Formats: sequence, C-alpha cells, structure tokens
Amino acid sequence: MSTEKLRREYTLAHLEEHTASENPFEQFALWFRELLQSNDPEPYAMTLSTVNALGKPASRVVLLRHFDEAGFVFYTNYQSQKGSEIEQFPFVAINFFWPGFERQVRIEGAVTRVESDVSDAYFASRPRESQIGAWSSPQSTEIGSRAELEQAFAAFSEKFADRVVSRPSHWGGYLIKPDKFEFWQGRPGRLHDRLCFHLNNSGNWRRFRKAP
Repeated sequence: MSTEKLRREYTLAHLEEHTASENPFEQFALWFRELLQSNDPEPYAMTLSTVNALGKPASRVVLLRHFDEAGFVFYTNYQSQKGSEIEQFPFVAINFFWPGFERQVRIEGAVTRVESDVSDAYFASRPRESQIGAWSSPQSTEIGSRAELEQAFAAFSEKFADRVVSRPSHWGGYLIKPDKFEFWQGRPGRLHDRLCFHLNNSGNWRRFRKAP
C-alpha cells in the first residue's frame, strides 16, 4: 500500500527562540501542560528505544509516570527485553509525538533504576489487578497460550487474597537523565522548527536550532 499521496500541512503553531524557555525541562513542562488541558487520550505515552548486544534497536510505547529536573521516570519488569537491554547498555532514547499539536519531543540520556522506596510507593498506588499482573506475567518471554497467563493470574490472586500485594523484586522504575532534547514543531512547507538542547561538560544547557 502506497502512502505517497497522504500529506498533511502543519500550520498550528511555531517555535521561536525568543518565546521558548532556555531550560529544556521548563519547555517540556509548558508543552505537557498544554497537552493535559486538551482531550488527548494518552498524553504520557512515549516511545522508548533500547539496543541489544548486537547493536540492534528495539522500540515500544511505555507510560511516563513522573518528570522533573532530575529526569523522566517509567516502570517496567526488570527481566523484560527492555530491562535486560538497559542493564547491558544504560542509555536510551524516548520520543513523544503529539499530532493534535503537531509536535514531538526527542530525548536521549543515561538511565538508572530508581530507589526501591520510590518503586514501592508507585506500586502501592496501582490498581490491584495491575499489581497482580506484575507477578503473573513473565514479560517478554514466550508462553504457550493466553490460558497459561490467566492461570498464573488466578494463582497469584489466590495467593494475595485478603492481603496487600507486595512489589515483586523484578519490577520497578527507571529514571532517564537527559543530556539531549529536541523540540519539534510542525510548520508549513516542511520547514519545521527544531529547537535543541545539549548538556555540556560544565553542566549547562546549550540551546541551538537545527535545519528540518
């Protein structure tokens, strides 16, 4: 199927140096607040990319659960494909695409596990079924059938009946510490705005524009 004739002109907004923040976290927060005020169904969805020992990349959508100037936090099974690749190569790229605003944000950086108490607190806030699901699913491994997964869920539901579901040790959070940001705003004629921030050796952010 060809998509050559499917085109959309981007006209909603622009991104200029004199109006953008000089701090990438503040710029992200500004755009994110605008998104939260819209009807976007998954404003916190982000594409996470990792690489394996052969240098082959893999991408998947995960959910952003917290961000501040320390970085961006998401949660997963540490024994999953993404978890295993992060343990080997602790650098990732994430991408937010917000088509309703004709925007995307690309971020790169090092990634580390969050403290256990942070993972405990978030796990305790999750719906009970999601908690039991974290115990039931051997994420990223091959299973024989859907029934096998449902049987595991039933078994752990019985195990934790009438008591608090504890966080499994193989499940928790990761903190991405950015050293690169790129804010992309669609513009007419494909002359898009790309405003970049790179962290220099002095710990300061250098802001500059890239050609689209």
